[in-house]
Amino acid sequence: MRGNILKGLTAGALVVGLTVATAAVLTAGPATPRAGEIVTGRVEGTAAGAVDYSVYLPPGYAASDAEYPVIYLLHGRGDTQAAWQRVAGDLDELIAAGDIQPIIAVMPDAPWNDRGNWYTDSAYTGAASSGPGVAVETALAVDLLDHIDATFRTVDDREGRAVGGYSMGGAGTLRFALAHQEDFSAGLVLSPAVYTPQPPADSSTRDYGAYGVGDALFDPARYEELSYGRAFDDLDPGQPVHLFIAVGDDEWPNPDPAEAHNDIDFESAQLYNTARRVPGVTAELRIMDGGHDWDVWQPGFREGIVDIASRLRTAPAAQWEAELFGAEGDDRAGGILEHADGSTTVVINADGAMKGHEPLGGLDIVVIRRGPDGTEQWRRTLGTAGNDRAYGVVEGPDGSVLVAGYTRGVWSSGAGGAPSDDIVVVSLAADGTPGPFLQFGDPAAADRAYGVAPDGAGGLYLTGYTSGRVGEAEPAGDKDNVVARVSGAAELLWVDQFGGAGEDKGFGAALLPGGGVAVGGIAAGGLPGLEARGSGDGWVARYTASGERTWLGAVASDVNEQVSGVAALADGTVLAIGHTKGVLGDGSLGDNDIFVAAFGATARADEPTWVRQLGTSTDDRGAAIVATPGGGALAVATTYGAMGEGRGGVDVVTFSIDAAGEVSGISQFGSRERDGADEWDEANLMAAVGGSGVWLEGLTYGAPAGFSNAGAGDVFVMLLAGGDVEPSPSPSPTRTGEPSVSPEPTASASATRTPTSTASATATASRPRPGLPNTGAPIGG
Repeated sequence: MRGNILKGLTAGALVVGLTVATAAVLTAGPATPRAGEIVTGRVEGTAAGAVDYSVYLPPGYAASDAEYPVIYLLHGRGDTQAAWQRVAGDLDELIAAGDIQPIIAVMPDAPWNDRGNWYTDSAYTGAASSGPGVAVETALAVDLLDHIDATFRTVDDREGRAVGGYSMGGAGTLRFALAHQEDFSAGLVLSPAVYTPQPPADSSTRDYGAYGVGDALFDPARYEELSYGRAFDDLDPGQPVHLFIAVGDDEWPNPDPAEAHNDIDFESAQLYNTARRVPGVTAELRIMDGGHDWDVWQPGFREGIVDIASRLRTAPAAQWEAELFGAEGDDRAGGILEHADGSTTVVINADGAMKGHEPLGGLDIVVIRRGPDGTEQWRRTLGTAGNDRAYGVVEGPDGSVLVAGYTRGVWSSGAGGAPSDDIVVVSLAADGTPGPFLQFGDPAAADRAYGVAPDGAGGLYLTGYTSGRVGEAEPAGDKDNVVARVSGAAELLWVDQFGGAGEDKGFGAALLPGGGVAVGGIAAGGLPGLEARGSGDGWVARYTASGERTWLGAVASDVNEQVSGVAALADGTVLAIGHTKGVLGDGSLGDNDIFVAAFGATARADEPTWVRQLGTSTDDRGAAIVATPGGGALAVATTYGAMGEGRGGVDVVTFSIDAAGEVSGISQFGSRERDGADEWDEANLMAAVGGSGVWLEGLTYGAPAGFSNAGAGDVFVMLLAGGDVEPSPSPSPTRTGEPSVSPEPTASASATRTPTSTASATATASRPRPGLPNTGAPIGG
């Protein structure tokens, strides 16, 4: 079942909007979506005999010669093919809105065994009134597919094909998607009637011979053989599968406490938590308001098809060119820097062993210096027996570097077990020799640094939060913002703590022309001089080099905003990037939208001079922004949709934006897995300007071309040429993947002189997942 693939529209089309001061906004009223067509058909001679089916053809199908992705929709026990026809209107609306690409939906009828066949190839040969077993799985997952591909203009490739179903059809969806990886790449699983390890005694799974053998209507060994657990064990990670799982919160509760684990809501959560730990499988879970009916399945289908359609391809994706670093666990990007001679420093937060790195405890900081040609010069492990995490690296005096983040250990001794997190700044000489360090914070509270910028004098600025007290000011709320300056000798020059009644955090920092720093973050209950507007408000502040806060402004609506990064242009304009659920530009585009807001060089007002709001109808979030030599900036974001060409579940997006807010050069890239953000949609992307472009470092659960993912989250590094969005090969002589899985780290309290570290200049070899070829040669990752 392989054929030609034609390019089509992708899900979540890009929309942009600009608001300047008090400009008027005009919007068009909603248009009636064009209607698709439902046709019926029959195929003879399958493994189960004749199969009747209905097919939804999207608007424009008859007038086009394009090929379309396809989803097969399996009905529940006792229902017919007609049950799924109710989603035709949903498909019309989602296609018209650009939320999904035009797609074909096939709705087969499954009448065998009193419509309780569970979509299996039954081995039951007895004389039950529902009849002997039938090879339903083969009939639908093989024979019907061949017929549909020969009859309609489908994308005849697993990358363009998905399966979905509810209840019994949800069980069939799991079976088809996992046992027929060569034909399906995704499954939309609604309230699945699956049970572990065996179905309860009163389940109709036992009644129709679907899992029978010989004269027995139900055989436990046969059930286990066809279970999703066995399919996960046999899965080929080289053919990844994505599952979208949804279930209602009012599923029927079994009154027998001993069988409560077989409640379908419980089983769905179990399925999700099992799936997300299987190499080659990604999964999403939604708990919806409702029971075992269309009050759940209809909204579940609408959300699920948007998620699934974003992964279906109508053309081969362009290869993602980048390097990959990683340990055996869940790693994170920790910072990247290009030096004046073209050499680079790459910082990895490693969760596990790599060549040249032996773990000190939990998450460790690994610093790698590479020459201008990418050859590794040295590697150092920094940390304690607790969790240690870096959030940025800057140039220090005489070729040294300063790395900042937080620790949950005692840096002077390397011991773990500290009661809370502390901010930490560590220096390394040009040859990698550990230098002075600074650990500070409230000994009884959590303190973290999230945003880091050079101070122009060999030191750094940082921003983050404290749950206690680190400055002269009294704590204002649950968490307060922290802004500090640290010298190149790791000495604390000044620190400012401020906040409101809620939870406040600083996320981004940028050096201002002529000195000083711009910082930004989120406030949950207002800030001094700024009244709270929504559940979370974005904020931006300017400081002089001596620590005076000169102004504080808001990026806020009545919903929720967060500033994740800031950049300072040559004229002193500050650009803040983040995400909003409200209206900052022309209007809300769907879920979270990306925004870029500008604050003038001399402005002291609360409001930005302009805001650009852009994204898709799905979840889009701005993550980082850096000023580029041409006078504008390069922005980095994540999206579930398609601002360019969609690649997978979550992709990385970059675009250029000038001083007037004009967006250009949008590029989208990544793997089929989640890229740029973790499972909680927290971005992990860092950018730094170099001599020939912008370096980008970030999290991926997949792998660039030529690499194998080494664990859960690995770290990619790539160079975007010329400061725009065109990827450029990184100057590395060789390539690799290294492993990853880590908890969100925490940190601790105190201050001293020389850090715990280990050293090595050995490159790390790739560690592919089982079933994947080891295509990555060693680099320095």
